[in-house]
Amino acid sequence: MTVGEGRNSSLQTRNYPAMGASAAHFCHESLDPLHNSIDAAEPDFAIPYSSLLLVIRTCILVGMSPVKPRSSRRTAKTRDPERTRERVLQAAFQEIYHSGYRGADLDAILAAAGVTKGALYYHFDNKEALGYAVVDEVIASQTHQKWVQPLRNGKNPIDDLVRIVQSESLKREDVQRGCPLLNLSQEMSGLDEGFRRRTARIFKDWHDAIAEALREGQKRGVVRSDINANETATFLIAAYEGYVVLTKNSQDARTMKAGQRRVSGHLESLRPARGRTRVAGHG
Repeated sequence: MTVGEGRNSSLQTRNYPAMGASAAHFCHESLDPLHNSIDAAEPDFAIPYSSLLLVIRTCILVGMSPVKPRSSRRTAKTRDPERTRERVLQAAFQEIYHSGYRGADLDAILAAAGVTKGALYYHFDNKEALGYAVVDEVIASQTHQKWVQPLRNGKNPIDDLVRIVQSESLKREDVQRGCPLLNLSQEMSGLDEGFRRRTARIFKDWHDAIAEALREGQKRGVVRSDINANETATFLIAAYEGYVVLTKNSQDARTMKAGQRRVSGHLESLRPARGRTRVAGHG
């Protein structure tokens, strides 16, 4: 077969829709010299059809090859609104714990959280809303984890309460700043009804957890049956928080150590006579 016959039977009668613009350009550039050489050649000049077919197949393969998009080295940071909100909450808690709600500085909170003012106001309408969220989500959670959860899951409320009281931190920074719930309740209960209701709800949950645990202990025979669970729960919270505030005022961890012995001693007295344990330093 001559080149002329091959060109007529192959190039002019076949259609290659998969061939892209770049491939068409490549084929055009590849075949033009061949076409020109054919026109200029002597009539008896011939190129094997197999060679021409190889060029055509190469053009088709180039046109069908997928073009990979250029990957950008810049990776956009994925925004996580919930994580941002949590950072703001924790920073606000620390600022309020250190300076009180009224003394808390929003710029200090923003700097500690590493967010902009716009990000803060995206999640909280104002400082008051932020303060309420600190009570509802941070302080309430701390109280639940420290007091409510262990009492609900425990078998002997006296053992659980003694363990919680003895675990009170005596670190210098904790002695200096006291109890977050007590601090905020004392500062804001007489000034803002929203804070008063929120802190009162936490105190109630704390009280109810102790009272319920004591009643369950009475049913199991590990708590004296002659005590009033509600009154005892109120007394325990008042005694415990009283020692916390006295320790904060004295800035002396020994005050809290004495409180731990006294409160633990009272808790031991709530056991039936046969199950009491003497607490060191009590008496």
